[in-house]
Amino acid sequence: MTEGKNVPNSSADVPFRSKEQRKQSLIQHTGLVGVIDEGTKTIGFSIYTTPDFKEIAAHRVELSVITPQDGWYEQDPMEMMASINKCAVEAIKQLPEQGYSASDIATVGITNQRETTIVWDAVTGKPLYNAIVWKDIRTSSTVEQIVAKVHDANHFKQSTGLPISTYFSALKIRWLKDNVPEVRQACREKRCKAGTVDSWIVWNLTNGALHITDVTNASRTLLMNLETLNWDPVLLKTFAIKEDMLPTIRSCSEVFGKITSDRSALRGMTLSGILGNQQASLLGQMCVKPGQTKNTYRSGCFLLCNTGDKPVFSRHGLLTTIAYKLGPHAPTTYALEGSVSVAGHALSWLQQKVRLLPDSREAEKYAEAVPTSGDVYFVPAFTGLYAPYWRQNARGIIIGLTQFTRKNHIVRAALESICFQTRDILECMHQECGYEINKLHADGKLTTNNLLMQLQADTAGLPLFRSQLMDSTAFGAAMCAAQADGVNLCKFDPGKRYYENVHYDTFLPTTTEQEREERYGKWKRAVERSLGWVIKQKKTPKHTEENYRMVSSLPASIFLISSFAMLVHSLKA
Repeated sequence: MTEGKNVPNSSADVPFRSKEQRKQSLIQHTGLVGVIDEGTKTIGFSIYTTPDFKEIAAHRVELSVITPQDGWYEQDPMEMMASINKCAVEAIKQLPEQGYSASDIATVGITNQRETTIVWDAVTGKPLYNAIVWKDIRTSSTVEQIVAKVHDANHFKQSTGLPISTYFSALKIRWLKDNVPEVRQACREKRCKAGTVDSWIVWNLTNGALHITDVTNASRTLLMNLETLNWDPVLLKTFAIKEDMLPTIRSCSEVFGKITSDRSALRGMTLSGILGNQQASLLGQMCVKPGQTKNTYRSGCFLLCNTGDKPVFSRHGLLTTIAYKLGPHAPTTYALEGSVSVAGHALSWLQQKVRLLPDSREAEKYAEAVPTSGDVYFVPAFTGLYAPYWRQNARGIIIGLTQFTRKNHIVRAALESICFQTRDILECMHQECGYEINKLHADGKLTTNNLLMQLQADTAGLPLFRSQLMDSTAFGAAMCAAQADGVNLCKFDPGKRYYENVHYDTFLPTTTEQEREERYGKWKRAVERSLGWVIKQKKTPKHTEENYRMVSSLPASIFLISSFAMLVHSLKA
């Protein structure tokens, strides 16, 4: 494995400061930036200095996931807020050690898991149902109803950049209206509010004074028009969603208002940045030029490719989304995105469900015990396949097993599945974005796995640059909040940027093109075998107790009727 430390040259072209410049930056700190980082599995609060963006305090906690049925994923919105408040308190406690206090925090930014949807009562402020998480597939029947109505899953692709899928918020809101009586009642009484997690957080931090979202989160709802950056009337009508339920769409970087909640240690601070977590990661990786691409490796994988000031509409199942808009009057930057539903989650499955791994963090050690996967391929389509396939009827398979296969081969195949799914998306991006992708930026919890990083470079045939920040999401949100007009803690200038905490480890490909193509061809064959596994059953009448009584009473009824008929006939005779 070829690995280099602190390599300054990357697609971000990040120049590094001299020691003298660094000393000056330490003297010229203009204020601190706090970041609420609400992810699928963890919630954290980080505090950065400016303008050098050094993280000086942070606290994170786990966020529980509720799974009432197979394929259903929920979270408690109240637990989210309690965790955010706890993290803020604990992070602020660390400031005196660094010579700061809470009063030095000039502004706060928010970055959050996208698509996850919450509905709440505008009067009580209480949630009407648990948050429905982005990867939840309960809305499959709702998707079928909408597709049957418009005749094409890509009917709204030119206006939203998205297919009609269980993934997006519009379907989740519609399902909640159709299936939860409390939500239906609140909608009738016009006291139901709906939004993605950022909207829920802002509503709570401002005691209901602000019901807003930003363009990156709004672009993931299947309700926003990419051209107008407003809620689309046609889409609202299609999904039967009233606009007054939804938040006002704002830019990613502007002064939104003050935090007023008595429950928050952030009371009195300014809110000036909101970004969906993957867009925040793109910004944190400094992928600010068209063609620059990043992948975040977590429970799922999320690849974003900056496409500049014009949206690129994919013909191969990629999503067109907003990358960022750094101010109300700033230009809108777009991106192509491909999502891998199951990445690190496959390792968790090997640990918790089939017990091939004692600890998912030991995947590298187990996989390195064998030189190859032994021609074993693992397609982890537990809830279907996302980009570029978009097949909800796919299911997971492990193929290529022989009597010599060991658990080490399966663990290695799980790591390789992450790399192959990433390559699937990179292939499409290369074809469609019009820019040469000659390197890949990587961040996220899974990037601590050196073998995974090397396998990715070998599978894609591209140099891979791993951010030493590990997770650049909070860093991106911090920059977004700090540069807002009216806050002015830094000036974000893509042409003249220098951030001393942007360092990379480099992984170079060690395989030949022939080797890559041969293995990738087998992966495609494995994917083909996973498709169409879920066969829709014909609907049959449900045998409820009521119709069972009716059916079971038929023989007696027939007997009585026939006896009566015979009696009448005999009397006539």
